[in-house]
Amino acid sequence: MSDAALDVVEFLLTASLYNDNRELDENDLPPRYRQVFWPDGAPESTDRDRPGSDNSPLGIERPIRPTIETARRATGVENPWSAISGLMFSDRDEFSGSLELTQPDMAEEWFLDRGEERILHNPVLAYAFEGEVDGADYEAARDANRPVQADRAWIDGLLSQYFADEEEEEMLDLVDIRAPEEIETTLDDLVLTEDQESEIHKIVKAIEHREYLAQIGLREIGKLLFVGPPGTGKTSTARALAYDLDLPFVEVKLSMITSQYLGETAKNVEKVFEVAKRLSPCILFMDEFDFVAKTRASDEHAAIKRAVNTLLKSIDNISLIQDDVLLIGATNHPDQLDAAAWRRFDEIVNFPKPDAGMRSDILRLITRPMDIVDFDPDELAEETEGLTGSDLRMVLREAVLDALTEERTALTQEDFVDAIKDFEERDNLKDLDMIEGDHDALVAGGDISGSGGASADGGHSHDH
Repeated sequence: MSDAALDVVEFLLTASLYNDNRELDENDLPPRYRQVFWPDGAPESTDRDRPGSDNSPLGIERPIRPTIETARRATGVENPWSAISGLMFSDRDEFSGSLELTQPDMAEEWFLDRGEERILHNPVLAYAFEGEVDGADYEAARDANRPVQADRAWIDGLLSQYFADEEEEEMLDLVDIRAPEEIETTLDDLVLTEDQESEIHKIVKAIEHREYLAQIGLREIGKLLFVGPPGTGKTSTARALAYDLDLPFVEVKLSMITSQYLGETAKNVEKVFEVAKRLSPCILFMDEFDFVAKTRASDEHAAIKRAVNTLLKSIDNISLIQDDVLLIGATNHPDQLDAAAWRRFDEIVNFPKPDAGMRSDILRLITRPMDIVDFDPDELAEETEGLTGSDLRMVLREAVLDALTEERTALTQEDFVDAIKDFEERDNLKDLDMIEGDHDALVAGGDISGSGGASADGGHSHDH
């Protein structure tokens, strides 16, 4: 029997058993199944209530009814009915497109003979067959299942419910909210220093033991500040942490709080924190944190200063232990932070430019899927002193594109050496204050009143 038939039968069996066992809740449905049963409306929720709790209505109502379309979306099988039409215990309603198991006992027996391994990873099946199938452990399967709060559908539903009117919806433009499934980087994809790994390990333990920390009164924990030059992995690490912990990721660039309606700016800051609390547990990532200190030291509009003061108070009033929100700030300019900004964080995590050993590891990591002749990352690491992880990705991009112009997908060490030279030449343009010679001959049209230097943005300002 094909894997397609197993996929579809597992889906139908899960739906049937979920309907029959009221002790199960949405967190027991595998995410790939859960996403096809979310209602069009927003799931009902309060600040603290979560699906499956006694005082929170479920977002997915029973009974869940598998159809050809939901089976296709949940399993990836293009023709679900064709995959199972030859089985004696399956049927479909041609009018509604619904699929069903006409003889559940026979379906279970059939599945147990062929898909026993799948039961270990599906909480609904682990619940039904615990004690019957070796290794089936309901609690373990549930713990390994991504929680419902990490689903894109749950996030969108909650936001549409909370920010119902058009004016409040505009506030969401200030934040970038990602479900864990939408983050492409994991911690295994990053090369971190020992200090970075140690701090991440500590915060993971703090999240796991929040109740204990609250019990002993240790509440001032869970506010990290990432400092380091652009391209050293601050944003990528924060996102990867969200992926690995199955937490929604709420990102805000602090320079964006300067609303066109200045009177709304402080209110918008408060809303950002309300979003995070609504989506908790989550990670709230605040980039460009040096904006706080710059604003406090300048003659900015009074409304902007009020917004910054509101921001600092909001940071004081949010907690990993009480609110389930991990706050991570990031800055490329730690020298611009004042004492008021520094003291808001209980841990400072340094993101320096990578040394030769780290550069070599980064090159090995980012070239894993590639075919490279005579590849020597240690040699390349020696040639890339001062480059960040983001810079090394740009070098890789250059090497790949140059090879493709020669109709090659297999790269050589020489491709990388040439790409490093090209990158350094382009990077040197950042240091040009003036281009000697006839400026009018170099610049098409327009008045020349300043320097002829070229911007080297090209991705350098983004963490990878």
